[in-house]
Amino acid sequence: MVAIGGGTGLSTVLKGLKQYVPGMRWEAKAPAVELTAVVTVTDDGGSSGRLRRELDILPPGDIRNCMVALSEDEALMTKLFQYRFAGGRGLKGHSFGNLFLAVLTQITGDFAKAVQLSSEVLAIAGRIYPSTAANVTLRARLTDGRVVEGETRISRSHAPIQRIELHPKRVKPMEETLAAIRQADLITVGPGSLFTSVVPNLLVEGIPEAMEQSKALKACFVNLMWQPGETNGMSASDHVAAVFEHAQRKVVDCAVVNTDPISDELLVRYAKQRALQVTNDFVKLEQLGVEVVALPLLSKGEKVRHDPEATAQAVVELAKRGRRRRRSGGSKRN
Repeated sequence: MVAIGGGTGLSTVLKGLKQYVPGMRWEAKAPAVELTAVVTVTDDGGSSGRLRRELDILPPGDIRNCMVALSEDEALMTKLFQYRFAGGRGLKGHSFGNLFLAVLTQITGDFAKAVQLSSEVLAIAGRIYPSTAANVTLRARLTDGRVVEGETRISRSHAPIQRIELHPKRVKPMEETLAAIRQADLITVGPGSLFTSVVPNLLVEGIPEAMEQSKALKACFVNLMWQPGETNGMSASDHVAAVFEHAQRKVVDCAVVNTDPISDELLVRYAKQRALQVTNDFVKLEQLGVEVVALPLLSKGEKVRHDPEATAQAVVELAKRGRRRRRSGGSKRN
């Protein structure tokens, strides 16, 4: 299976799925899976942004989070790779994991190679690829006519986003990414920040085309809440429609939405931050030509998040369907 995205959404999916990957210290759950993560590389804020500007490397933050999620000893890796220096000239604000990847990039001269070597050293459960090796930035065209550049500024914009673009526009993916997409039984898109974590992957030349041609089942995991500054007012069908519009083709067969109720206390807390629950508009989803998969996927806690285990179970069941579909020649009835 191939999981496409970035940020905490992708990390959540990977954290649950690694339990199905053989070769880990625990006994892997059945069925065994082969897992590839395709991660956005457009972050320009915080430690990642500083390293990007100062060393001219791809931003390591989202990759680092995926490595932690897929590591054998997640507790230790979290403490080590997510450790953020509280002081020190030039070190303050940097995370150790970002510096680790930056050093390996300097040694190897190649960011993707640094990710591969790090994954091998740390016994990562699966493969992690940046969506492109090119140093790209995000541009957003807003409904008020403004053009905003940079992921950080886009996330803070108040006008609705009309379209996201990469600069430069024509960038290539890694061949390994395209091979994984061709061989996949299931390709997942999301959850995660729609316009700054999910869509940027679909703007890389060749990725949406490969998805469309793949016989895999393709599933979009719809976000649970609006993201202030990005998706205010957007329903589940709006999320899927934005994916189609930016990919310029139908790259999703089904939309996976949550049916677990969110507590009034959490809804009130999020509403104060201008974030409401994403509406599951089933009829409009079906009008887009996608199957609706409605499941209880909410985690317990102080934040509204997808539950890693429940999400992984949903992914695995969809992957089984995808495998039957590929074996039958790609028929969607399977």
